[in-house]
Amino acid sequence: MIANEIVYSVEEAPGAEEVADLYRRAGLKRPVDDLERIDRMIAHANLIICAREAGRLVGIARALTDFSFCCYLSDLAVDSVCQRQGIGKALIERVQEAIGDEAALLLLSAPNAMDYYPRVGFTKVENGWIIPRAR
Repeated sequence: MIANEIVYSVEEAPGAEEVADLYRRAGLKRPVDDLERIDRMIAHANLIICAREAGRLVGIARALTDFSFCCYLSDLAVDSVCQRQGIGKALIERVQEAIGDEAALLLLSAPNAMDYYPRVGFTKVENGWIIPRAR
């Protein structure tokens, strides 16, 4: 079977159901049963880059940035059947292109992805702090 081409694009607001479905397929722990919350997560991100295969959402990078100093990559999700094809790395590269070289790219990693990020150019930092969400 020949894989379809992956098309990357900056999108303003993919639908909450479509994004929640991708999070499920990617194995990301997000409030996928609370579509109103997913909708707010999408609405308040100011940089969303999607990867689509034959129109189907197979990857997303959702970020909050000032395009000048810092960018928080709040979600990087790739459909589990599409992983290990360079889609995540390509999404990260497109985020970096969008934010420019003046902005640092930061993220919090899921425990099972800790080995992935050094392979795509991230450096582990020890000077971070967090107040965890209540729910």
